[in-house]
Amino acid sequence: MGHANYDLSVQPTVLTVPGLGGSGPAHWQTLWERSRPDTSRIDLGMWDRPHRNSWVTKIDQAVSSARAPVILVGHSLGCIAIAWWASMSPQPYGWPVAGALLVAPADVDRAGIASELAPFGPAPKLALPFPSILVASNDDPWVTVERAHSMAVDWGSHFVDYGAHGHINAASGLGQWPEGLELLERVLTAAGGPHGEVRTPGDARAILSQRAGDDRRLHA
Repeated sequence: MGHANYDLSVQPTVLTVPGLGGSGPAHWQTLWERSRPDTSRIDLGMWDRPHRNSWVTKIDQAVSSARAPVILVGHSLGCIAIAWWASMSPQPYGWPVAGALLVAPADVDRAGIASELAPFGPAPKLALPFPSILVASNDDPWVTVERAHSMAVDWGSHFVDYGAHGHINAASGLGQWPEGLELLERVLTAAGGPHGEVRTPGDARAILSQRAGDDRRLHA
């Protein structure tokens, strides 16, 4: 990937990566896109019959065309697509993707999974080359909280048990999801320093760990 015009000194751009079917008008991803000037959606296409390599290519094109550090915000199958992109498009730690918020990753490895999701399995197990938070609900029909935690371990993500909120989507009634915006700000803080420099993995983990106490309030 070429990044000749990539500028570490400017504010990151936030790119959402929805899951199967895309994110509708009441989904928090859509609401963020409408309310945050730094946020836009990657148009993955084939929303109802997703193709893994096509989605990975669309993510790669969006990252490659960015002129600033990128923060990826994935939901459901979008989280798995981000993990596949990271495994198929290796990057130096922290750039061009500087961080990710991964919400309610779909379990593409379980038995009897929907045929639309099966081609994305098995989920990659490589550590992500950027700081990340993985948020899971403990009554999500698409993934158990234990499986979500194991993905967080595989990917080196800070894990947040968000309590009982279904698939953390529009049906969860979260609206703008202010707690999610707080988590996004944590990722942004862990991703880079005040002058745009890339943090080391240890520094990023320390920042996320220092804020781990906030997770108990999110769970409440």
